[in-house]
Amino acid sequence: FYLWLLAPFYALKLYCHDCGCIRISTLCTAKTVLGFLLASFGFVEFFYILLERSHEIQNHMVFLLSPIIRSLTVVLAICIIQLERIRGCRSSIFLFLFWVLAVVCSLVPLRAKIQLVMYEGITTDIVRYTAFFSYFSLQLAQLFLCCFADQPPEGKTNPCPVKDASFLSKMLFWWFTGLVVKGYRTPLEAGDLWNLREEDTSDKIISDLEEEWTTECAKLQQQEKTMAAGVALGTRLPDQAQILRKLQKEQSSGFCLLRTLARNFGPYFLTGTMCIIFHDFFMFAIPQVLSLLLGFMNEEDAPLWKGYFYATLMFLLSCLQSLFNHQYMYTCFTVGMRVKTAVMGLVYRKSLVINSASRRTCTVGEIVNLVSADTQKLMDFVVYFNAVWLAPIEIALCLFFLWQHLGPSALAGIATVILIFPLNGFIAKKRSKLQEVQMKFMDGRIKLMNEILNGIKILKFYAWEKAFLEQVLGYREKELKALKKSQILYSISIASFNSSTFLIAFAMFGVYVLIDDKNVLDAQKVFVSMALINILKTPLSQLPFAMSTTMQAIVSLKRLGKYLCSEELKDDNVAKAPLSTDGEGVLIDNGTFSWTKEGPPCLKRINVCVPQGSLVAVVGHVGSGKSSLLSAMLGETEKRSGSVSIKGSVAYVPQQAWIQNATVQDNVMFGREKQKTWYQRVLDACALLPDLEILPAGDSTEIGEKGLNLSGGQKQRVSLARAVYRKADVYLLDDPLSAVDAHVGQHIFDKVIGPKGVLRDKTRVLVTHGMSFLPQADLILVLVDGEITESGSYQELLSRHGAFADFIHTFASNDRKESVTETAAQRGRTSLGDTNSTNLQGMEPMSEIDEEQVPEDLGKLMEVDKAHTGRVRLEMYMEYFKTIGMAFIIPIVFLYAFQQGASLAYNYWLSLWADEPIVNGTQVDTDMKLAVYGALGFAQGIAIFGTTVAISVGGIIASRHLHMDLLKNVLHSPMSFFETTPSGNLLNRFAKEIDAIDCMIPDGLKMMLGYLFKLMEVCIIVMLATPFAAVVILPLAILYAFVQSFYVATSCQLRRLESVSRSPIYTHFNETVQGASVIRAFGEQHRFIVQANKRIDFNQTSYFPRFVATRWLAVNLEFVGNGVVLAAAILSVMGKDTLSPGIVGLAVSHSLQVTGILSWIVRSWTDVENNIVSVERVKEYADTAKEAVWTVEGSSLPLAWPQTGTIEFQDYGLQYRKGLDWALKGITLKIQEREKVGIVGRTGAGKSSLALGIFRILEAAKGEIYIDGVNIAEIGLHDLRSRITIIPQDPVLFSGSLRMNLDPFNTYTDEEIWSSLELAHLKNFVSNLPDKLNYECSEGGENLSLGQRQLVCLARALLRKTKILVLDEATAAVDLETDTLIQSTIRQQFEDCTVLTIAHRLNTIMDYTRVIVMDKGHISEMDSPTNLISNRGQFYRMCREARLV
Repeated sequence: FYLWLLAPFYALKLYCHDCGCIRISTLCTAKTVLGFLLASFGFVEFFYILLERSHEIQNHMVFLLSPIIRSLTVVLAICIIQLERIRGCRSSIFLFLFWVLAVVCSLVPLRAKIQLVMYEGITTDIVRYTAFFSYFSLQLAQLFLCCFADQPPEGKTNPCPVKDASFLSKMLFWWFTGLVVKGYRTPLEAGDLWNLREEDTSDKIISDLEEEWTTECAKLQQQEKTMAAGVALGTRLPDQAQILRKLQKEQSSGFCLLRTLARNFGPYFLTGTMCIIFHDFFMFAIPQVLSLLLGFMNEEDAPLWKGYFYATLMFLLSCLQSLFNHQYMYTCFTVGMRVKTAVMGLVYRKSLVINSASRRTCTVGEIVNLVSADTQKLMDFVVYFNAVWLAPIEIALCLFFLWQHLGPSALAGIATVILIFPLNGFIAKKRSKLQEVQMKFMDGRIKLMNEILNGIKILKFYAWEKAFLEQVLGYREKELKALKKSQILYSISIASFNSSTFLIAFAMFGVYVLIDDKNVLDAQKVFVSMALINILKTPLSQLPFAMSTTMQAIVSLKRLGKYLCSEELKDDNVAKAPLSTDGEGVLIDNGTFSWTKEGPPCLKRINVCVPQGSLVAVVGHVGSGKSSLLSAMLGETEKRSGSVSIKGSVAYVPQQAWIQNATVQDNVMFGREKQKTWYQRVLDACALLPDLEILPAGDSTEIGEKGLNLSGGQKQRVSLARAVYRKADVYLLDDPLSAVDAHVGQHIFDKVIGPKGVLRDKTRVLVTHGMSFLPQADLILVLVDGEITESGSYQELLSRHGAFADFIHTFASNDRKESVTETAAQRGRTSLGDTNSTNLQGMEPMSEIDEEQVPEDLGKLMEVDKAHTGRVRLEMYMEYFKTIGMAFIIPIVFLYAFQQGASLAYNYWLSLWADEPIVNGTQVDTDMKLAVYGALGFAQGIAIFGTTVAISVGGIIASRHLHMDLLKNVLHSPMSFFETTPSGNLLNRFAKEIDAIDCMIPDGLKMMLGYLFKLMEVCIIVMLATPFAAVVILPLAILYAFVQSFYVATSCQLRRLESVSRSPIYTHFNETVQGASVIRAFGEQHRFIVQANKRIDFNQTSYFPRFVATRWLAVNLEFVGNGVVLAAAILSVMGKDTLSPGIVGLAVSHSLQVTGILSWIVRSWTDVENNIVSVERVKEYADTAKEAVWTVEGSSLPLAWPQTGTIEFQDYGLQYRKGLDWALKGITLKIQEREKVGIVGRTGAGKSSLALGIFRILEAAKGEIYIDGVNIAEIGLHDLRSRITIIPQDPVLFSGSLRMNLDPFNTYTDEEIWSSLELAHLKNFVSNLPDKLNYECSEGGENLSLGQRQLVCLARALLRKTKILVLDEATAAVDLETDTLIQSTIRQQFEDCTVLTIAHRLNTIMDYTRVIVMDKGHISEMDSPTNLISNRGQFYRMCREARLV
């Protein structure tokens, strides 16, 4: 009947879903052959009856028809098998159910036949018996075959086995066993994991989602426009209304996102919801069966088969309940995983198109947080969402059944529930507030850490680590304070929850017994009620959790919606046209531009016409809007009026080079094919060949994050080479020559940008401070305060005698030496390279290696985040508990034992009460019994509160210590550590891992200990009732331990692989957000999106098996647990005569909890194991090399040291690492007080190494440095670094007030700060700012121009005013005028100090007392500039190149 009814629908479904034809396999053949055999039995029987029993047929037509119908049904089944094969369905749930039903229906005749045979003997009708038994065996065989899946249609390599799994294997997750066994034998590697299923990949998910989201967004913006139009023009809304509108906007964007996600993932999610409904059905059936079983125990003369039947039925229902529950969880996690992929993809794509105004409102840290924290919240939401509506229904059903047993007393239970609920609701609300506070401080801490890691070099140079350490710890303390409050509230919540069973039972039984003497508690009432109350606990515990998860998800949805709906760059900012041979390359017509919609314009009345193939130079002071002009051409700014058009493709070189963490070659080619000769030509033109000779693996050397192991000049040239390699039509060059030396700059200008360069036929817009290049420009634009004041060729502008002419005359003296003549050709012979050594010259991989290095990882720099293998070591647990302290741990264990003892006592007390004999329809001493019961229960509640608080406080103590150690270890690490460790890894430690230690480990421990003790209690109770159960429980325990050990090994590996593959996603995100403008200018968005997809998919490949592992374990364990139920029930039936119903009820109702307890133990156990990995990862940096101590205790260093400022090097040598070449060798040199020394030399000569040596960023490999006669190796690092000053090459600012950036320790007065700003020529600028000294600098100081940042660094130096000043290429990003100002300031203010300048433009050191010429790590010449020039040595040659002689 089942088959005939549903076959048409099933055939239709198969018709709609074609998965490709499957070749005929042995399995398919076997099924078909068995099918025909079964069918033939029916026909044979039909003829047998016709021939043998023809005389009986008239009365019993049904005997004749039934075999025919059976046979036809089997034939239909065979047809379905073939149809499934043709449509590619490999395992059929439909036929599986058919064969199950067939076998079940045959069981009744089977029993009858067996009884007949035993009664009459087999000989009476041997044919019929043989036929029936064969038929039954064949049915069983068919059922068995149905458990396997057919082979797949031809497919890809290493597919996910769930595709090939049979229906049964999918239900029981057996398809996963292969990976578990593999993980148990050897630790899993990334290569062992399966590929993602097609429907889980980023491509598939996001392509569907993106279109929908775009339309949703468009609708939203339309609504906003109508709203904005609706507000009467010219009126300003009052503040409250504005805030309301902003909130509405955030909410609607969040709901939009939810709608879009629901449309895409809803249908699959609904199949899961069906499973949970089935699960509920089975769950409520179990107490009813228990009631029947206890009823059977009470009946004296009930037949035994009934008892066995009930026992088996309970077992079956329990098993089905488990199966459906885990199918549901599996569906939820799959949907969760897809949501994560979808949201990550959307956020990533958004970060490529978001405009600068919106970009300024959210830092990189916040965007990364959207991807990590908020997507996690959405995934939790998917898992717990159904509980929001299902839990109230479950609660109502429980109360309905309780009413049936106990009548109106059930209302007392409802009252208790109603009391517990608001309490928990209130607590949840308070906690979510506290969580927001905690998240705020955590965001602040992570943002600060991000900046510390980005600016670590500056922190070390200035000895500022302590100030920032204090700041981070300040955030941390506030964060932990909120966490502690939250955890104490949570403990109240947990205590009220765990005692809820008792409280409800106490209220109900109490009221029931007290309202009427005739009300008697017998075993049936007590234990069925207890089973129902235990069911009631699940929805009760889930509901608040589901509510808070939903609340958090709504907050996250709003945050995501707000970001995803933020303003994008408009495509019509710039009109793109195809390249034509004549006309304008770039045209701006009467343009006014600003960075934000509301803000002041940064460029006004701009008219620019750049003819095709011409070179336009843009000049102006610092902050006059030169970079903004290029941004306007790229369409990065808000266009207020006018039009911009560009013909052809664009290449862009930003002012601060953006370098990817990839090889040099990848950075230059930037996604294009390699054309060997062109590539070589580009490298040669950009003067990169000499640098590549120095790098350990040439152009396959990996560059660190943000180009850590390249000097400023090298970064800039790589950035330029990337643009040149492009062969674009229009080049926008934002001061690419600032970070390189004069002669290298000249070379690049000649070979690349100038009239004879590689780009001579292209349209070039060059922002520059170098006067020497101006005569060769076809057009010069002079910018003043965002307006073009003059434009024309060099000669025209000079003849006008305007501002430009004065400017030129002022600097003619400087530039006489750098002017360009046609003798460039003779200079081509000398070797090139900017005169700044890379800060890790000759970087090899950082791991200690033998001399015969394998060439492949020669250029590797970044230490990839490694996954530890194997189980978590015991030491980690010891380490964690040691941090908490033994004094804490002993009371915790004692409290747990006490709490479980109380629980056992009150349950046993109940069973005694239930067995109390009934005298005259009543029981005696009910009041006393109730009182004892109540006392025991309340004792347990108090103990629960105690344990949870204790564990939380212990966890906070531990996490405070661990974070403190991590922070100190990281800040005490030497520079080389930061150059080889990606900042993503470190941030991951501070965010994800510390978060796990804060919350996950204590929560996991609470659960694990709670359930372990609970399990002990259950086992004791079952054994008390039926001591024989020990025989069953022991093997089950062994099996359990066996399964668990398999699982934990695999699960830990998967968790590690997953967290390792997570770091690259964030690193890539970080890089993209910072380089978005470059990526857009080159039009490489698609390639980056593909890369992001790859990284997300790679992460999901390890996430998918991770959650399936939990399901695999839970299903298999719950069968073990259900074994305990079966044992308890069957043994109770066997001992029916000796056992009292009370004890049976106690044992069976407790054994019903075993399945839940087992899966929770393992789940919390693995949670703890998985999260204890965080302790391991945080501890990892305790063993890395550290730099020397910051301050030496009791050192006799005078406060005013250094007083004179003499520096003496004695046979000083420096290596970047043991086994590498010497960066400096045998330097002996004495610098007198007040001496001004210039240090020059080619790239890699060791100039910066000298500075690094003086500051002990690198420790001496041999020899000493004395400052004022004190050996600097013997004093603390901070004592040394705080008494000397450097103006570094990269100007780094931290987000915070301008004042904090100048003086983080608050040691100077405002007057001193203002005077230093005045000397640094920043006073006018700062006094015009709205908040003056309290002006907030954004992340990395991005709201100041590069030149202004450089001046802030100068102000820092002026403020410290130490006796020794080191200048490292400090003039790179500044126009000539500012440069002259800086130089004269340094000359006047540091008159009586020793100044060391790592020279960049030789004219700045011509009047110094001495010049040191470095070459390959030693001093080749040293004398006063005039003597060196007359000696005609290396310095003379350099001066001649720079046209200074």
